[in-house]
Parts: sequence; structure tokens; C-alpha cells
Amino acid sequence: MIRQWLDRSRDALQRARAEQGLPVTREIRGVRVAVLNTRPDVSTERVFARADAVLALVERYQPWRAAHLRRDLRAIAVRRFPCRGAFLPDEGVCLLELTFMANPDFSDAQVAATLVHEGMHARLDRFCERHGVPPFPHQAARHERICRRAELDFGLVVPGGEPVVARALASLALADEEVAPAIDWQVAAGNVARADVRAAAAPRPPADG
Repeated sequence: MIRQWLDRSRDALQRARAEQGLPVTREIRGVRVAVLNTRPDVSTERVFARADAVLALVERYQPWRAAHLRRDLRAIAVRRFPCRGAFLPDEGVCLLELTFMANPDFSDAQVAATLVHEGMHARLDRFCERHGVPPFPHQAARHERICRRAELDFGLVVPGGEPVVARALASLALADEEVAPAIDWQVAAGNVARADVRAAAAPRPPADG
């Protein structure tokens, strides 16, 4: 009973921070993880547990890549977004989408592959800056293929990596304009907002106790 009360109190405080636009931040395996949980149906603790599991997979099966992530990223940010992940070069942050992180239909290996992909974008960004070559926006398709190959390499070594391999191979087979398509972010953000409204209106089971 006390544990349930503590969990509910902690969740309430985390939701209050999210309503103020303030993320909950922890250091996990040497990486700062900031979760901005704006969804009442998503557990912030589940998201942190997923982050730990995902980083543990990368550490175990590609330890050199885990070291790169710690060097190349200032943080992992988890919040609502119109796609699974993104690298935000101005912030030096890898963004992992909140509901993707919380969705049990996606395995730890699949989420870790997205982190690997965006981590490679971070590495390319640092390389371009260091050597004065054209940055990511000017070579989108080329950079996207490099990041998909990083996903493929990870999927080939991690247990349960078959969906990762299939997705990476399908992407690599696309034409340049398809592998790095132009996205209308205003439309995508509208879709996210409508999904959140539906989630907020959906009935939820009462808390235990």
C-alpha cells in the first residue's frame, strides 16, 4: 500500500513537471536522459527503465558504439515527436519519441537501433564540423544510408534483431529521395496533437489500492 502511494505521488509530481514543460532528468549508464512526459497513459518510470535496457544492449553488443554515444551526445531527450527518433544538431541531443519508448510492441533491440541510428547522425555531424565538410542537410540521403548501415550492423549482432535488419535493408533499397524524404513537420505535428487528444480522452483503469 505504501509503495503504491509513493508510486502515485511520484507520477503526479512528474506529470506536474511535464505540464510546466520541465523534463525529469537522470544519468543512466553515463548518459543524461531527460524525459518530458506529456501523456497520462505513459509511465515515466517505464521510459527510464527502457532507456537503461536500450543502453545496456548497446554496451553489451557494440561497446565501442556506446563509448561514441557518451562522447558525441550531450543527452538523450525523450518527448512527443512525429517520428521514432531524430538528432538535433543545435542541441547535440538524440531525441527518442515518448510513445515509441513506452510501447511494448517494440522490442528493446528496435529502440536501441533507433538510438544507434541517431547516434551515427551525431557522429557524422561532429566529423563534418571537425573537418569542414558539408553538414548533414546538404547530403541527407548519403548520411541517412550511413546511419541505416549502422542500424543494420547492430541488428545483425543483437538478439531479436531480425526486425531491425529487415527495416534497415528495406530503407537501403530505396531511391535517394525516398530514403531521406522531405517531411511537412507542421502536418506531422498536427497528427501528434490529435493522437494526444484521443489518448487523453480514452478511459483508463483505476489505480490499484
